[in-house]
Amino acid sequence: MAMEMRLPVARKPLSESLGRETKKHLVVPGDTITTDTGFMRGHGTYMGEEKLIASVAGSVERVNKLVCVKALKTRYHGEVGDIVVGRITEVQQKRWKVETNSRLDSVLLLSSMNLPGGELRRRSAKDELAMRGFLQEGDLISAEVQAVFSDGAVSLHTRSLKYGKLGQGVLVQVSPSLVKRQKTHFHDLPCGASVILGNNGFIWIYPTPEHKEEDAGGFTANLEPVSLADREVISRLRNCIISLATQRMLLYDTSILYCYEASLPHQIKDILKPEIMEEIVMETRQRLLEQEG
Repeated sequence: MAMEMRLPVARKPLSESLGRETKKHLVVPGDTITTDTGFMRGHGTYMGEEKLIASVAGSVERVNKLVCVKALKTRYHGEVGDIVVGRITEVQQKRWKVETNSRLDSVLLLSSMNLPGGELRRRSAKDELAMRGFLQEGDLISAEVQAVFSDGAVSLHTRSLKYGKLGQGVLVQVSPSLVKRQKTHFHDLPCGASVILGNNGFIWIYPTPEHKEEDAGGFTANLEPVSLADREVISRLRNCIISLATQRMLLYDTSILYCYEASLPHQIKDILKPEIMEEIVMETRQRLLEQEG
């Protein structure tokens, strides 16, 4: 039986600029953030004995006079316009229940989606009977947040051909706080794969399609066999995303691409080894700092 042994190695010293850049004000519940009464209380804080105290574990963020604590690990709190990836859990009357990593199941109404072929008309009883033909339990979808209810539940819509049912690919789940908010969350990477970075922490990696399905209305999933080269690219991207998430780095197209390029000298299965993971994430962080600076 083959056995692999790894010996301890000396940790590489951080560059001074890298150390300064990654230094954050971290707090745990009960820590005093400030005793200055001029600050406004934000999310994750409360006032006690004229002091601003943290109620969650995370990093302190200041916007002018507003102080809040961004939790390092949390459930998804929906905002209108967010892009999410979710899984259908239940088919109900005129609606689907969707798991989106939030406290409550999200809702996708039959009236909030395109009909097959993109035709515009009122939904009839015939459409209601065919709901399970459109989407059924276990299907993965990409959608946009249409509304957030008072109890925190989220209403979704897929009224665009870029949203809808997802075909073949890999789902990676990370903390929602690690996904960077951007103008677009659909990225075709030059390495031959595409990613959907859901604001809810669900990331979908799939082979870049050769041609877009414009007439399908987002209901046909491509089930053609995926080539070995595409599967290797997807597996490498998946391990890179897990490495970045383990090292608590923000996930967006540039950081994922830099991490992918840093991992090329290593085999796919070796990327998740602790010392290699630390090495490629350190190189990614250095490149991002050089780009910004």
